[in-house]
Amino acid sequence: MPRRAERAWVGRAALLAVLAAVAGFLLLGLLRPEAVLRGGYLVLGAALGIERHTVELEGRRIAVLEAGPADAPAIVLLHGFTGAKENWLPLMAVLARSHRVVAPDLPGWGESERVAGADHGVLAQAERVARWLRQRGEPPALLVGHSKGGHIAALVAARHPEQVPRLALIAAAGVPFAENAFAREVLAGGHPFAVDDRASLRHYLGLVFTDPPVLPWPLGRALIRQRIADAAFEHEVLATLRGPERFAVQPLLPDITAPTLLLWCDDDRVIDPSAADQFAAGLPRERVLRLPGCGHMPMLAALPATAAALREAAAASP
Repeated sequence: MPRRAERAWVGRAALLAVLAAVAGFLLLGLLRPEAVLRGGYLVLGAALGIERHTVELEGRRIAVLEAGPADAPAIVLLHGFTGAKENWLPLMAVLARSHRVVAPDLPGWGESERVAGADHGVLAQAERVARWLRQRGEPPALLVGHSKGGHIAALVAARHPEQVPRLALIAAAGVPFAENAFAREVLAGGHPFAVDDRASLRHYLGLVFTDPPVLPWPLGRALIRQRIADAAFEHEVLATLRGPERFAVQPLLPDITAPTLLLWCDDDRVIDPSAADQFAAGLPRERVLRLPGCGHMPMLAALPATAAALREAAAASP
């Protein structure tokens, strides 16, 4: 084959390969967008040096992300309601320079096993987290919880202080706060985080972010399908937060002896920043840090400041 014809053939073959790859991506995005989302998480995690594995907790499979030196002090991160371990990926990459960073999917959420009929309220989840921490061995240098994960982390610190030498609560639930539109809708039986189409996804992102990210297709479609599949479970868990567990941490605040970082964004429209004052009033040892303009997600919207604050908290005198 003449050299010019050979180059033309190679060029056409390369173009066909690219077109086939694009067609395959579009087809996968149409038929199984969740596979694209999961693949994106895998690629991002691998690029950031983050390991994925599962552990058994009393017969239940728990999915976990880990990063950083195995012999470094550990920071454990608990996600919030409708969240997942992947919410922490960018923060994990930063903290892993100095710490072993561990982020599970809480039982029933994400890739962790969901047991039908099991109690997934904050009290039951706190006991599971405490058992998992014991199973891991040495307590982490710092236990971090975001939103409902903060509610759970605070309960672990109060009920199992030996597992929590230091605590960080990020926009945490569990105590009374100035009533906002989010709280009123929850108490009225609604689900302000519900997602079942593109409009509700935009509403959800606008509620938790001051500057909502734009999700490229087909990631938005994958999240919508995932949230529709989880809708019944989300309503079930949300119902527990309207009952006696709503402010379960409040009477236990004096039992939290760990030095505690309270980190909020000043424009949080989910857990009003007045919750930080409620926590601070009852905690024996606390530090309050308020960040400007980062909504309900400082670990993503104010990554450098959040990482610096958590490193400092992990080094605090226990």
